[in-house]
Amino acid sequence: MIFSSTLCLVSLAVILCCSAQTEVVNTTFQVGVILDSDSLVGRIGLTSLTLALSDFYSLNTNRTTNLELHVRDSKGQVIDAAANALDLLKDVEVDAIIGPQHSAEAGFVLGLGDRASVPIISFSATSPALYSPTNNFVRTALSDSYQVDAIAAVIKYFQWNQVVILHEDSHYGHGIIPSLSNALQQVNARITYRSIIPPSATEDTLLKELYKMKTMQTRVFVVHIKTGLASSFFPKVKEAGMLVEGYAWIVTGEPLDLLHWLDPHVVQTMQGVLGVKPLIPSSQKLSSTAIRWRRKFLLDNPDFSEAELSLFGLWAYDTMWALATAAERVRFREASSSQNTSVANSTILFSTEMSQTGPKLLEAISGVTFEGVSGKFRLVNGQLEPSSFQILNVVGRGGRGVGIWTPQGISSEKNMNASSFLNGKLRSVIFPGDSTVVPKGWEVPVSGKKLRVVVPVSPGFPEFVRVERDHQTSVLKVTGCFIDMFDAVMAALPYAVPYEYVPFENPDGTSAGSYDELAYQVYLQNYDAAVGDITITSKRSEYVDFTLPFSEGGVDMVVPITYDHLNNNWIFLKPLTRELWLTAIALFILTGVALWILEHRFNNAYRGPPAQHAGLIFYFPLMSLVFAQRERIVSNLARLVVVVWLFVVLILNSTYTASLSARLTVQRLQPAVTDVKELIKRGDHVGCHYGSFVPDLLLKLGFDKTKIRSYKHPEDTHEALSKGSDKGGVSVFFSVKSYTKLFLSKYCDKYTSIGPTYHTKGFAFVFPKHSPLVADVSRAVVELTENDRLTRIERQWMDNSACNEPDTTVASTTVSLQSFKILFGITGSITTTCLIAFLITYLYKNRGYVERISSSSTTIWSKFRAMCRHFDQRDPDSFRSKEDGESVLPDQNNTPRLSSSVVPISSVEMDDIEAQQPTPLASPSPLIT
Repeated sequence: MIFSSTLCLVSLAVILCCSAQTEVVNTTFQVGVILDSDSLVGRIGLTSLTLALSDFYSLNTNRTTNLELHVRDSKGQVIDAAANALDLLKDVEVDAIIGPQHSAEAGFVLGLGDRASVPIISFSATSPALYSPTNNFVRTALSDSYQVDAIAAVIKYFQWNQVVILHEDSHYGHGIIPSLSNALQQVNARITYRSIIPPSATEDTLLKELYKMKTMQTRVFVVHIKTGLASSFFPKVKEAGMLVEGYAWIVTGEPLDLLHWLDPHVVQTMQGVLGVKPLIPSSQKLSSTAIRWRRKFLLDNPDFSEAELSLFGLWAYDTMWALATAAERVRFREASSSQNTSVANSTILFSTEMSQTGPKLLEAISGVTFEGVSGKFRLVNGQLEPSSFQILNVVGRGGRGVGIWTPQGISSEKNMNASSFLNGKLRSVIFPGDSTVVPKGWEVPVSGKKLRVVVPVSPGFPEFVRVERDHQTSVLKVTGCFIDMFDAVMAALPYAVPYEYVPFENPDGTSAGSYDELAYQVYLQNYDAAVGDITITSKRSEYVDFTLPFSEGGVDMVVPITYDHLNNNWIFLKPLTRELWLTAIALFILTGVALWILEHRFNNAYRGPPAQHAGLIFYFPLMSLVFAQRERIVSNLARLVVVVWLFVVLILNSTYTASLSARLTVQRLQPAVTDVKELIKRGDHVGCHYGSFVPDLLLKLGFDKTKIRSYKHPEDTHEALSKGSDKGGVSVFFSVKSYTKLFLSKYCDKYTSIGPTYHTKGFAFVFPKHSPLVADVSRAVVELTENDRLTRIERQWMDNSACNEPDTTVASTTVSLQSFKILFGITGSITTTCLIAFLITYLYKNRGYVERISSSSTTIWSKFRAMCRHFDQRDPDSFRSKEDGESVLPDQNNTPRLSSSVVPISSVEMDDIEAQQPTPLASPSPLIT
């Protein structure tokens, strides 16, 4: 009995202790929820939050925490959202706030959360502009900035190079623009226009903006608006006739995510629209959750008959699951503390208690990782980790997946691997107008006008462009070589482009300006293109775009030609230039002097009186021209010089003979001017075509601005060249190759073109900067160039039968020094080397005498005369002379022989030399060496 009573008391104590312990560890966290209860996203989100909390509690029966939700309605207003947040922070003292729903609301509430150290967790505020300096903001949705790369990849895939961005005028709409602009720039897509639409725009406002964009060239539109505005926007797009073949529309995430919630009439107007949304992996958990969510949503919202779980609902579900998990990790809730001692009595509107639990919840949720219904839940720097994106095509009632984008690229397969991204193919896409043809991204504006193609009024060369107007009917007729080329190029495009020619002229019919001014008018968009003899220059390319050139470039010099007369008294000097004549004569003299020096001490033929020496110096080289020299060469160095010299004479003689023969048998034409530097030095006047870029080129070459004259007509150019610079004309006319061909076809017997050719890029068609026509027209130019079509057009206009007869004249072939530089250099080097070798040998053999002469106190002139007299003597070892057939050196035995040379000098010179010697000379009369 006593045992039983004791057992009962122990059991009761255990039960009481357990109950007391359960009450201690079961903590309730206060969580605020701020949503727009009238919005679709708000209703979807609230159902997901409550369902997630219920599922978490059902799965975790041994939980130690509870989350109590305090739901507030922001009514879609920033002020209401801020007031609700302040109420939750001050009165309820929540530990975390889920929401608010819109980015603009979240931007304001973040400041309150930072002040109270309460984390603000949003599953629907996707604007990249949201930022918290204290990192109290947690975004459990993907930022809009993550989808811009996928959008850019789609634009690059279809090779669209220009787009129009259309977004709503809100925090949500503006936030994506910097990221989207950078992404488009990376794929070389230009934003041609940015349309900003108020969220409350009326139908008239929408239509007015749409009609404005319809008049533009761009046909690719990127739309970033919320679902509410999309419901009224796309019906007006269809009404404006902009959902037909040739257009491309790309929408961002929200309208595609809520596509099944839109009115069927709205979805019908979106047929052919492309878009991207985060890829949600399929799972059994997702399927079962979607069924239960649908049931609960229809129970909570009886005014809806259908429901489908959207991406925002999935993010909301995972958000609540992550927060409940974080609360379990924190376990205990601490009371809030005052920011200062007077906070309770403070009258400051935004003063709140400082949460002690909020920072712990923030740290805990940042470390939560799990597989949620939307995929892997993991926060990186307070942001949901990016995922892949699905590329959708609106067809029928919903969106049809056509591909998947990841940072590796685009793939059409869900089972992605490395090889699937190499192909980079999408499934077949249906564009607006039920078309499978990929829009080219731009069209000629449908504002009722054709492309205005401006042409220069050039009276000088009508073969290029000719503008004629019937004064009675005012009918304009534009013809010419370049006009036919442009017509052929435009006809070769894969699409039709209507255009009309407009002359660049004043009311009186004269030219309205230079070619630079004509190109600048295209930049000002007064014209849509320009056609004519317009050269590609760096200055013009700064404000317009050129196609590939259709005509060769380059600037030539056109000069008058003069003819050599056969009866000219000095024609025998014409084959060689003056510089070559002077150099050859100098080489003659050098060779003669070298041979005399090398042979004088050894060869009897090179001895004799001074007059004979001078004759030998000139005689031998000149006689070698006809190979009639008779003198025997005895030294090896001299033989080497002669061999090299005879080779030079052979080449020079052959060249002179050939050139002179050609001059005597064929009439020669000679350019009057050949050197630009000579023109600048003499200050001659030069000419160029009026209005061209050539004056700028001449200024760079060094010509004075006052020496440059411009001419419009070929006849004026002919007259100026005929007069010459001294008589009011010009010495040279600088023109581009096409002008040169045309000018010389008329005056081929009076002028010629000479080099050097100053390279330019040639003629090309002009379009405004970033015009989509540039690439297609350039491709057409290449195609017509390869099949020779442009060449045939040029021949039709440029051929002139008057100058097509065989030309029996040839250009001047006067041989210049340049042709013999290497040969003369070799000859001079060998001759000089032989002289140096001989002199070194001579000085070495006679070093004793040289030392005595140099150490004497006589004057330099006396020393020089003594050396010359010594050099003038026969060499006793090598000299051989024959007189009457006998040798002058009969002693042929092997007895040693003293070699000496007697050099007669004056007594004064002898006395000076003896005075410098320490020992008297053995023989005072002769000087023995």
